[in-house]
Amino acid sequence: MSVTLTDYENRTRKAVAHYWKTLNEQSARQAKQDADRGRRSAVTGGKQMDGFCRLVNQLLIDNGLPEAHIYTSTKLELPGYFRPTKKWDMVVVYEDMLVAALEFKSQRGPSFGNNFNNRSEEAIGTGKDIETAFREKAFGASPRPWLGWLMLLEDCPASKRPVKVDEPHFDVFPEFWDTSYAQRYELLLRKLVLEKLFDSSALLLCTEAQGQSGDYTEPARDLGVKQFLAGLGAHVGKFLASI
Repeated sequence: MSVTLTDYENRTRKAVAHYWKTLNEQSARQAKQDADRGRRSAVTGGKQMDGFCRLVNQLLIDNGLPEAHIYTSTKLELPGYFRPTKKWDMVVVYEDMLVAALEFKSQRGPSFGNNFNNRSEEAIGTGKDIETAFREKAFGASPRPWLGWLMLLEDCPASKRPVKVDEPHFDVFPEFWDTSYAQRYELLLRKLVLEKLFDSSALLLCTEAQGQSGDYTEPARDLGVKQFLAGLGAHVGKFLASI
């Protein structure tokens, strides 16, 4: 089944540029109120990943899904198994059937260590929660939904530098030795798909300077934006053909 990926590279560049533009605007506003919380507030203020919502929204429309079934700002809560609900970044529901749910996440410096652990626990928990909720018929007669996780990471010395691991009792898996946080995100996102917690994941890296104009890199081919969007487009096409 063919998938329409119209101008996805340019749209991705616009999404990356929107991320940095929004962060800078949020930081400037917060700095006037509280200089100590400026960067923290920019990262947690929301809206910086809206460009990726628009990118995926257009992909869904291009592949035949009416926009009325795409939720990006309201009605984002889905039932969980280990918790009552989880608020996703994008939800696609067609005639009481859950078609897809997506998360768009980001991380910039300087605090990569704790944030990486938090993002890892969030992704693993979210995937396991919705997988189990689906098994327990939380979504009624829905076929298995497509689940996606996209990550935008700042490309800087702190994210690319190898990080020491502590092994006081047992050895860590060897793939984690001498890895940077960027490489650890690559391993995390790949394993999320390998363990079937998500159907696809994507990892984009960009420096703050290059990101202003939308420039980005993809460190791993299997975690690229094209395959991420193509997987979702194919799922939507198959779903629409079956109803």
